[in-house]
Amino acid sequence: MSFSFHTTSLRGVILIEPKVHGDERGFFLESFKQSDFAAAGLDLRFVQENHSRSEYGVLRGLHYQRAPRAQGKLLRVVVGSIFDVAVDLRDGSPTFGKWLGIELSAANHRSIYIPPGFAHGFCVVSPEAEVIYNTTVEYAPNYEHGLRWDDPSLNISWPVTDPVLSERDRHWPHLVTVQAIPA
Repeated sequence: MSFSFHTTSLRGVILIEPKVHGDERGFFLESFKQSDFAAAGLDLRFVQENHSRSEYGVLRGLHYQRAPRAQGKLLRVVVGSIFDVAVDLRDGSPTFGKWLGIELSAANHRSIYIPPGFAHGFCVVSPEAEVIYNTTVEYAPNYEHGLRWDDPSLNISWPVTDPVLSERDRHWPHLVTVQAIPA
């Protein structure tokens, strides 16, 4: 198998470490292989791929789409480093409102799968970062929602205190006003 799959404290969020083949020329890795992912219980079909570039201190998120357009996401970093966050919004989940933060970088080659039912965001901790992520459902602006990045009830330990935010990300609601996502 070309990957190691690691469960996390949030059921369904999986940290993925590829087998990296390196030599004096550089490295090679498989970033996704349907058969290996399916064997690990992640029988996924991706329908959209996105690529973002951001500078140090940019925080994107916390975003999610509601049913019937809820997305699973597979993310990896190809330049730089990010602090990646998933927040459980699944109705009835024992970890509802809990978050997980993981460093993803071009150097560590790790990726993360975040299933539907989670808000997602990241903060750039290197001079710049490029993130590629695949989604299981296409972007649907009418189903998009978000959470405040600095919601005190979440108490996320972001690595920056004064992030660069989009106007939209400054005004998402707090968790207390968000309707749980059917699991």
